[in-house]
Amino acid sequence: MAQVEVQSQAQPRAVGSPHPERGTSFTQPVPNSAQPLQAEGSYKTDLETAFSPNWTEAFKAQEVTPGEGQQATGVTSQGKTCKPKTDIVFLKVHKSASSTVMNILFRFGEMHNLTFAFPLGGGFQLNYPHHFLARFVQGFSPQSPRRFNILCHHMRFLQPEVQKVVPSSAVYFSILRNPVQLMESSFVYYKGASAFSRVRSLEEFLSQPYRYYNPASGDRHYARNLMTFDFGFNPDGEVSPGRVQLMLKAIEASFDFLLISEYFDESMVLLKEMLCWDLDSVISFPLNSRDSSTKSPLPDSVVEKLKAWNRLDWEIYTHFNRTFWERIDRDIGRERMRREVQALRERQAELARTCLQGTGSVVPKDIKDSSLRPLQHGAARILGYNLKEGLDQELERTCRRLVTPELQYSSLLYKKQFSPQPPENPPADRAPSEEATRN
Repeated sequence: MAQVEVQSQAQPRAVGSPHPERGTSFTQPVPNSAQPLQAEGSYKTDLETAFSPNWTEAFKAQEVTPGEGQQATGVTSQGKTCKPKTDIVFLKVHKSASSTVMNILFRFGEMHNLTFAFPLGGGFQLNYPHHFLARFVQGFSPQSPRRFNILCHHMRFLQPEVQKVVPSSAVYFSILRNPVQLMESSFVYYKGASAFSRVRSLEEFLSQPYRYYNPASGDRHYARNLMTFDFGFNPDGEVSPGRVQLMLKAIEASFDFLLISEYFDESMVLLKEMLCWDLDSVISFPLNSRDSSTKSPLPDSVVEKLKAWNRLDWEIYTHFNRTFWERIDRDIGRERMRREVQALRERQAELARTCLQGTGSVVPKDIKDSSLRPLQHGAARILGYNLKEGLDQELERTCRRLVTPELQYSSLLYKKQFSPQPPENPPADRAPSEEATRN
């Protein structure tokens, strides 16, 4: 584990370099049937105007200079000296392996005594689905210069507000998932959402989507362009080449890199390199994953309808899937990536043999320790783990952190960060202790 010494540096926030515009054609335009929404503070969600002047200026830039995040001394897998990043913004996109990434951030933050931007009162979402506001964070005050190291709970992204709670040097990243699989997962997990509650299958929903989907509904985002919504944009926005390019440039200008859940191991290698962390820091076991019995293959006709219905998500995913591999080719190389992935998988397998009973995850009813049982939601059966018995104290702690579900881990860290402080002096009317009376 690289030694991390937290240092604040007053540098511009790092941003990703925009890619050249691509010509885009659309054979299946998606109807724009919703009015642009308004967030507090008069930030517009409409794709054309983005959110605020500093976003608009970013779109105009032909070149964006990368910066560096908050740093400390470390060493890369190639032996080069670098400085581990400790100020991080992770946009936790729904149903995209983001709970597993969050566990990685929780573990790193806890190990290095970093601070988290927790939701008010120890909640689990930053007033989602409303656009993020700094005042949603426990301990934030406009009058205080205090900033938090890691922001990683569910939120709807709004960069001007995010910048109020993290250092200017923070590294911004997120993770994406193929919109077809994402919506299939969303349908099962959010079966109670208004758009899904009256249908038996995705096929039935897609046959007449506007019979069930109401653009004015407060939970509509679970049924359409969920990634677009989480990034702060209008999920019912018009799909045109200009608007799509504007959206992609906005994301590129705000995020240093995006990971791809279908290539999770490669994503963890890239994360390790971008943050200058060591291998064990990005090892994980899949969390918040569901039992395969609730998964079913989709016919090709349904797949194409899902792509068309989630066209904005599809544009985000295909663009950043391409730039993901371009970055790997440029910064790591395929052969080195292959070796790094092999090392990661070997270490993960070693930890699984050390920590886990059986061969891996188990269904909820078979989880023996209730504190390790994940939240069950919708029609999905969310899997968990059983730890081996007889582990020594330090190893048991390491293994437990790897498999602790998101909600339990968040609560644990919240209590640690905001634990009540003992009074500096005992109350005046308190009786002296027995020890004091003897002296």
